[in-house]
Amino acid sequence: MQSPDAGTLRRAAPPLPVKIVVAGGFGVGKTTTVGAISEIEPLTTEAVMTIESVGVDDPGMRVGKTTTTVAMDFGCVTIDSTLKLYLFGTPGQDRFGFMWNDLSRGALGALVVVDSTRLDDCYPAVDYFEHAKVPFVVGVNAFDGHLAHDMNEVRWALAVNEKVPVVAFDARDRLSVRDALLVVLERALDRAMHAGRP
Repeated sequence: MQSPDAGTLRRAAPPLPVKIVVAGGFGVGKTTTVGAISEIEPLTTEAVMTIESVGVDDPGMRVGKTTTTVAMDFGCVTIDSTLKLYLFGTPGQDRFGFMWNDLSRGALGALVVVDSTRLDDCYPAVDYFEHAKVPFVVGVNAFDGHLAHDMNEVRWALAVNEKVPVVAFDARDRLSVRDALLVVLERALDRAMHAGRP
């Protein structure tokens, strides 16, 4: 009987877990973003919007929106044998802002999802990650394949540092979401490599 060699006895190391936050204003596509790429059935905490939310939660042009995230969304995706992303989507309304600190703790980076027709809704998310010093990427969601502003106009309106990537993506499209998340990983890696340098 032949004994197995050392190579077959060694087990492959599990992929490195990386936490990414998907944040932004109300109704910009965060839940859709997580759901489009998650390899598991995403955990969502969606609640039906009630009459009390009229005039408080403005979905902009998304008049068909009937639910909202009240705690978080969660999903995961394996990038390759060495890396697995765990995605935590934040609620968009200000009154659920207390959740952000918990959801962002230990995050390697963040994707701030933006609706180009309502840029002012993402200011709180941009401010939050700038102050928290969490590397982030601005992902402009192309609702219906349309962007109200080009990327330079979005950058100017948000007054984000030139090192912060501003990319267009489609929250419904798995490959488009993947590409946006890879930019988040590149940004986080770049920040880590240059940490402590003047």
